[in-house]
Amino acid sequence: MPKRSEEMLMDLWMSLLLVWITCIPCVSMTPIIGQSKSTQTGGSAVVASGLGEGQRLLSRAKRGWVWNQMFVLEEFSGPDPILVGRLHTDLDVGGKNIKYVLAGEGAGTIFAINELTGDIHAMKRLDREEKAEYTLTAQVVNADTDEPLEPPSEFIIKVQDINDNPPQFIEGPYRASVPEMSAVGTPVTRVTATDADDPVYGNSAKLVYSILEGQPYFSIDPNSATIKVALHGMDREMREEYLVVIQAKDMGGHMGGLSGTTTVTVTLTDVNDNPPKFSKSLYEFVIPEDLPIGKMGGKVKANDRDIGENSKSTYSIVEGDEQGMFEIFTDTQAQEGILRLKRPLDYESKRAFTLKVEATNVRSEPSSGGPFKDSATVKVVVDDSDEPPIFSKPMYLLEVNENAPINTVIGSVTARDPDSSSSIVRYFIDRHTDLERQFNINVDDGKITLAKPLDRETDMWHNITVTATEVRNHSQISRAIVAIRVMDINDNAPEFATEYEAFLCENGKPGQVIQTVSAVDKDDPIQGHYFDYRLVPEMLNNPNFTIKNNQDNSISVLAKHDTFRRQKQEMYFLPIIVTDNGNPPMSSTNTLTIRVCGCSKDGIVQSCNVEAYVLPIGLSMGALIAILACIILLLVIVVLFVTLRRHKNEPLIIKDDEDVRENIIRYDDEGGGEEDTEAFDIATLQNPDGINGYLPRKDIKPDLQFMPRAGQHSVNNKGGHLFVFFLE
Repeated sequence: MPKRSEEMLMDLWMSLLLVWITCIPCVSMTPIIGQSKSTQTGGSAVVASGLGEGQRLLSRAKRGWVWNQMFVLEEFSGPDPILVGRLHTDLDVGGKNIKYVLAGEGAGTIFAINELTGDIHAMKRLDREEKAEYTLTAQVVNADTDEPLEPPSEFIIKVQDINDNPPQFIEGPYRASVPEMSAVGTPVTRVTATDADDPVYGNSAKLVYSILEGQPYFSIDPNSATIKVALHGMDREMREEYLVVIQAKDMGGHMGGLSGTTTVTVTLTDVNDNPPKFSKSLYEFVIPEDLPIGKMGGKVKANDRDIGENSKSTYSIVEGDEQGMFEIFTDTQAQEGILRLKRPLDYESKRAFTLKVEATNVRSEPSSGGPFKDSATVKVVVDDSDEPPIFSKPMYLLEVNENAPINTVIGSVTARDPDSSSSIVRYFIDRHTDLERQFNINVDDGKITLAKPLDRETDMWHNITVTATEVRNHSQISRAIVAIRVMDINDNAPEFATEYEAFLCENGKPGQVIQTVSAVDKDDPIQGHYFDYRLVPEMLNNPNFTIKNNQDNSISVLAKHDTFRRQKQEMYFLPIIVTDNGNPPMSSTNTLTIRVCGCSKDGIVQSCNVEAYVLPIGLSMGALIAILACIILLLVIVVLFVTLRRHKNEPLIIKDDEDVRENIIRYDDEGGGEEDTEAFDIATLQNPDGINGYLPRKDIKPDLQFMPRAGQHSVNNKGGHLFVFFLE
């Protein structure tokens, strides 16, 4: 603080000295002809600002106003307003009533003028950084009437700069980075400070940079402000971050100048300059021999002092695994090497392994001469476990003929206990894979026998699972797949590929192919199928048809003549014997049905029915059906008519050969339906005297005595007045 007070006091004395130097010429110097912006061209004399009182004018000018450019120091403060300058005109002679008027920027507020003497004073403290100059207008007017005596003239008052603004780092504080182990002089970053003072006037804005904190690690160029590495071999692993304090001082760095500071945080970025390092030189793992393939057996890790990609390593087995029993997997997240089993272990074959594992950096620096690496020894000890039996094969393929008798031995499976104790093994068939219990197995020697007859045409393959279990420990079970192929024998006769129905045109030509016939056989001989076709012996000399071998396991049926007629015979049956080439050969007789049809001239079948020949030419099937329907309808009508006539001609009541009587009862009451039929006894009406046995019976209810008997018809006109009853 004392130092800062001294600097402020020194600045104050320099400001006062500058004011004194500026004001003395204004008071004592002879008039200097200056520029004037007056619009007057008259011959009034102009006196320069600051003329000493009582001094004689030494020159005259054609213009009314002449003075030097005025200046005022910024930040000047005192008990009285500071005199900026004085205005004077040659009109101002003793006893003349004039006054000076000031207008423009800051007139009356910042600047004031003495109306009588023309002295201009600064009324306020000025700051050049706020406003560097002011444009004002001066004019002489009559003191009584305010009438202008001369045109107004414009002049400028400039605010003169003093060093009152320290340098500032607008963008600070800064952060920068540089690779570790960088050479001396490597640029790190550049800082920039600004000074609000006038860069043209003096050294108030001339800045010089220096480091207050951060040596001996970094340096800075005093003019360009570029920060550079100053110490060789800076290692990030020893120290990663540095705080550098930078100072900017104006006045060219001389005493009395103002200063400002900022901080730069410099971070050393990592380069791959450290190799991976295993935490131990020897790792020991105990792995059970029944560890599944792909499972972890142990972990190793190499640490790297670098960070990021420079710290990543890959692991590999470089020695000791000639049999390919292990593999090592790199966990990129944890940066560990995972030792996994690649092939099954066998305690009885090998009980220990010694491996050499290497960790290698993924990235390498060109200057390092190659990637960094480190190695360690891994010793693996195999722990004995109670293992399940091991089959001699993982899968067995057996074959058996489909006609093999029951209890035929198809094949056998074998398994052993790999443990040193060598337990006895028992064999079983997993019945979930042999639901029909087609096979059996000997529990002691593993022989598989046939339990039921086989049919290759039903199932060609049988896949069963055989288990082997230790007698000493039933939980130790192994499984093997046994695929049994059923071998074919010639036990199926060939037959037509489909149920053929051939059509023969009446207008066909002799030798015309009626039908092509092929055969199929469910058997599957190794040499393939070959079929022989022939007609049955009694059909060899038939006059109608013959067969021709097409040499592709098919035949063509040919017509021998062209005199086939549907009226003569509509359908023919041709038996054909088909024989295969198996051992022994199998044959079957198949019948081909041939229908004689009417065809168009192009040989297109149109009709195969005999009835078509009794119809007129051009009569369609729809017309035939309509005619038949009409005939049937006429027949039904005739039958009904005859039946009705027969009933009409027969007598209603026959007492004897001549007694026929019809009874009609008339009454005026409305009919009552069935009640009316029960109101009268027809038999009584026919025979009032009760003859012929129609008297009412006493053993039957009255309402049942007159129910119609079989053959008795009744006509009931419910809505009229007539009932007619007929009795047969």
